[in-house]
Amino acid sequence: MIHDVIVIGGGISGLATAYDLMQRGLDVHLLERQVRTGGNAISERFDGFLMEHGPTTFNASVPQAVEQIEALGLLDQAHDLGPDVKRRYLRDNGRLTGIPASMTGFLTSNYLSLRGRTRILAEGLIPRHKGGEESIHAFTARRFGREFADKVMDPMAAGIFMGDSRELSISGAFPKLAEMEQALGSITRGVLRARRGSEPGRHLYSWDGGIGTIPQVLTRHLGARVHTGIAVSGLGKTAHGFAVKTREGSRQARAVVLAVQPHVAAQLLERVDPVGAETTGRIQAPPVNVGFFGYRREQVAHPLDGLGFLSTRDNDRILSGVQFASTMYPQRAPGGFVAISAYAGGVRNPELAQADAAELTALMHDELAEGLGIKGAPVVTRLRRWPLGLPQYALGHPGRRTKLNQSSDRVAGLFLTGNYINGVSVANCLASGSSVCKRVAEFLHGAGPVAGRAGKDDLKYSI
Repeated sequence: MIHDVIVIGGGISGLATAYDLMQRGLDVHLLERQVRTGGNAISERFDGFLMEHGPTTFNASVPQAVEQIEALGLLDQAHDLGPDVKRRYLRDNGRLTGIPASMTGFLTSNYLSLRGRTRILAEGLIPRHKGGEESIHAFTARRFGREFADKVMDPMAAGIFMGDSRELSISGAFPKLAEMEQALGSITRGVLRARRGSEPGRHLYSWDGGIGTIPQVLTRHLGARVHTGIAVSGLGKTAHGFAVKTREGSRQARAVVLAVQPHVAAQLLERVDPVGAETTGRIQAPPVNVGFFGYRREQVAHPLDGLGFLSTRDNDRILSGVQFASTMYPQRAPGGFVAISAYAGGVRNPELAQADAAELTALMHDELAEGLGIKGAPVVTRLRRWPLGLPQYALGHPGRRTKLNQSSDRVAGLFLTGNYINGVSVANCLASGSSVCKRVAEFLHGAGPVAGRAGKDDLKYSI
């Protein structure tokens, strides 16, 4: 029997693609090597707390993703950020500074020097960039000043990507900013033109059961089309499409969607698409450690009145970012308790992957205690270690993205999706899956040539 489509990989990208293909009436089956779907979107409840092992929010500024969430019946159940999220905190030299969550927050706060704040005001006078690709750091230093790049954007790059702003591509990681400069000549002008309340930071959703709710619902809708515990060992081209090799035997499909991590994609593509294999093989994903800590509210002196904090390269401190989980959303901690998540590793500290778990947890707690005024030991702790963390959108990523989105131009019927191509967020994965589904359907139904790339109106990016 030959299926219309086999989707390899049961993370959010693969599930979203398979769901959309099913909705189009196609015979689609999804193969996942783990015994559960969802990839790193794992939400675990214990002792009245809820820990997010992977992504923590859904960015509702991505229209395609919102449409999908609504179609799944999840939009009405979503929670926006809690009312106590009033500030954004940044740590430098061991000191936390709260910055009002407003457009003028950096201008009214003393986090940046007077010279640094004055330099921000000159952004609108900076000419458009005429040269080649820039890093996040180079772009923001040129437009907003070196201090802003060092003390704001570098922590942001570490928090979102667990990466280095000097190595990450502005066009790859934050394409909206690069596009805004070219279209309007100024980021400030672009922000001012945006509709009130449209800032992504005010549209971060989640659910009582956490982000894991999304893959759970998608899996339930797909039903028997999902096959877990099946590892794909090879991929071959046939006269009618593809042969997908597993330990249980070979499955046939007219089209294949790879929705796996880049290193797995590189292995599977080696014989059918050497260009794709070489391109995915270049994408790095350094290890990440996620610590979860529950405290009694009276143990914590800090008001916890924000999303959490991001950190500069702060001496020997290891935390790149922290989230005040119980401030962000309900159902994260029992009454009278608070939940805090801490992130370490990535490009800044890859060596932490080898650290003893108990010692690493203690180091994380000590830094939280220092910054948040915590007295005593946590009530609960958990540590999640991801040997492969977030994909790095390093310089050259726009070219890699184009090659990966053109896989079906090289090998008819072969499509790629995942958080290493068009955006790392949950919303980007949903939107990318929808875009890939459209191209797969065009290929199978013969509705014209597959474009091989996401069209301008087909895929929206979030920052």
